[in-house]
Amino acid sequence: MPRRPMHKESIVRSAVTLFRRRGYSATGLNDIVDASGAPKGSVYYYFPHGKPSIAEAAVIEAGQRLEVTLRKLAETAASTSDLLQSHARLLSGWMSKSGYRDGCPITTVLLELAPEDRAVTKAGREAYAGRIAILKERLIGDGFTQSRAEALAILCTSAIQGALIQSRIARSSEPILITARQLGDLIDSSR
Repeated sequence: MPRRPMHKESIVRSAVTLFRRRGYSATGLNDIVDASGAPKGSVYYYFPHGKPSIAEAAVIEAGQRLEVTLRKLAETAASTSDLLQSHARLLSGWMSKSGYRDGCPITTVLLELAPEDRAVTKAGREAYAGRIAILKERLIGDGFTQSRAEALAILCTSAIQGALIQSRIARSSEPILITARQLGDLIDSSR
């Protein structure tokens, strides 16, 4: 059985946290090393292409975390509207707890590296596709056609991402909660 990477996971987790808070450019390799507690040599061992490959791994990790969260919420939600409300409350709590300093690590990295960095762009595309697929699946369960469900899932994803930015600027959870309510109303009235 192969050995588990000793410091790789802590490097990626630390990068997710730092990118969420500071963005890609404002986070240095030394910041990631310090936050992870890993020896600097581990960064170069696991990520020989440097910071962009850490960013790719961080986007993949953040996308997987988001999918797990959304799937758990979807299991107990009575509808897509309920799912959006539950997710908004969770996001609001996280934003409030961080003093509105955090954002989405996927978005912060993609805003700086996509489309030039192909690996990061691909990781971001897959992260967003995973989220959209969960919402689309839920919307189809609510009675929407495939094409309408996909369009609404893209709209919901885009709107929530914009609400996160507004929440950070306003230092308030209201943009997230209002956006989720309005999306829920739109979905419910479209059925």
